[in-house]
Amino acid sequence: MTTDSMNPYWVKSSYSANGGSCVEWAPRTASATGIVPVRDSKDVGGPVLSFPAAAFSTFVTGIKSGELQHS
Repeated sequence: MTTDSMNPYWVKSSYSANGGSCVEWAPRTASATGIVPVRDSKDVGGPVLSFPAAAFSTFVTGIKSGELQHS
C-alpha cells in the first residue's frame, strides 16, 4: 500500500446536494489500489465503504444514465 492509499485525500462528489446529502470518495486511493473508498462527508470518522473500481464505475454510469434512481 502506498502513503496515498493509507491516508486518502477525500473529494466531495459533484452530484452531492447542498442539503447535506454529501458523498466523498478518494480517487488517489482508487488509482493506487483499484478499490474505491466512499464515505459520508457528514461523518468523516464513520465507516468507509470500499468497492472494486469496475463495480463503482458501473454504478456511476447507471446513476448518470438515469437507469438507477433514488426515491
